[in-house]
Amino acid sequence: MRIGILGTGTMAEALGGSWVRAGHELVVGGRSEVKAKALAARLGGAARAAAPPDVGTGCDAVLLAVLWSGVEDILRSAGANDGTLAGMPLIDPTNAVEHGVGVLLTGSGGSAAHHIAALAPGAHVVKAFHLFPAEQWTTPGNHTAPVTVPLCGDDPRALETTSELVRDSGAVPAVLGPLSRVRQLEEVAGFLVGLAFSGFDPNSAIPRVPSASPRAVADSPA
Repeated sequence: MRIGILGTGTMAEALGGSWVRAGHELVVGGRSEVKAKALAARLGGAARAAAPPDVGTGCDAVLLAVLWSGVEDILRSAGANDGTLAGMPLIDPTNAVEHGVGVLLTGSGGSAAHHIAALAPGAHVVKAFHLFPAEQWTTPGNHTAPVTVPLCGDDPRALETTSELVRDSGAVPAVLGPLSRVRQLEEVAGFLVGLAFSGFDPNSAIPRVPSASPRAVADSPA
């Protein structure tokens, strides 16, 4: 696949590196042309830099790899409001949470993914990759078992494309449902951030329970 990446930071480099290793072509763009060219050079393979409005051209998906504070600026630079990303799977790994606290910044009932969808009309937003730091994707082989990446999105083809990219990053995709469930996912990220900055291991707060088959869930008593 050809994947566009908006952003030149650690998440862009980490996921971009895993996708280059999987044989994908990358188009990288950001606010700084110098940084975009430098990242493309570090990624090597079939990675190249482009201006933000050209990142999505001919791509199968676009990764929005910037901090929440930079989302509006980079989407504006990419011409998303003019439809440059219409029809495109737009992968959203952002976390709109207050640093060190974990409280969502999107207000009561709002979500980062829905705000991004409003800024990029016609794009098929898929929430993914937001629960793990960039380091997870730079050394995926160092972990004892593949991690699970939950996804939310409304477009089946966009979910399928994103699921393939999750697998190519060394993880297991888990489609939880449409974007109407995305705030639930974003609240999980806030919860984990809050625990971590309070000095607790987030893994210690999540019970380890066996997965259940759909049949087992259906047969369980109410």
